[in-house]
Parts: sequence; structure tokens; C-alpha cells
Amino acid sequence: MTGTPEPVQRRGLFKLIADIPSLLMDLVRGEIESFKQELIGKLKLAGVGIGLLVGAATFLFFALLVFLAAAVLGLATVLPAWAAALIVGGGILVIAVILALIGISSLKKGVPPAPTETIKSIKKDVRVIKGTGKRVNS
Repeated sequence: MTGTPEPVQRRGLFKLIADIPSLLMDLVRGEIESFKQELIGKLKLAGVGIGLLVGAATFLFFALLVFLAAAVLGLATVLPAWAAALIVGGGILVIAVILALIGISSLKKGVPPAPTETIKSIKKDVRVIKGTGKRVNS
């Protein structure tokens, strides 16, 4: 509390060189832990989002069934009931095929989200180890 800094303990060159493997192992462990934490956080958010989407899809499914029944009943006033059911069923089949094709092409394009913060940190660590950058804790 007097404001005088503590004397810096100086270590010899051999002691510093001997510390490098343990420092690198600590760095690797820290990066792996950072990767795990970032991935867990992203997976938790994805899990909540997927759960909510499944709930919404369930209600949407039941609403769609009600609307389809209404469409069949509406068409049955001007056509025989079997023809109304065939027309509505064919329309649903066309929509399902279009959605499936769009979904398949979307899955082919998709790339799983990468842990971007950990990748940036690892790249920075590599630059520091090579001697081409500075390590600043932020």
C-alpha cells in the first residue's frame, strides 16, 4: 500500500527455456478448454432453438390438418367428396416434394458453425510462438 512495486524476480535463461514446455502445455490446455466452452455454449443455444422449432412445427402440423379438412369440405360443396379429397391431396404432395428438394439442396450447402473465437485465439497463439505477433490478453 506504500506504492513501492515489488522487486521483479529475474529468472535465468536456462530456467526460462525449461519453462517453455509447461507453458506450451498450459496454452494448449487453455485453448482446448476455451474450444469446449464455446462449443457447449453454441450447442446449448442450438438445442433451445431446435426445441422451440419442434414445438412450433407440432402446432403447425395440427393447424395444417384443420385447414386441409376445411379445404376438402369447401371443395366438396361443388365437387364430389372423393374428387375434392384427391385435389387437396395432390396439392399437398406437390408442396411436400418442393419443400423436400429445397431442404436437400440446403443441407448440401450447409456447413456446421465453427468455434470462431477459439480459432482466432489459436491463430494468434501460433503467430506469437512464431514471433510474428504480440499476445495481448483482452
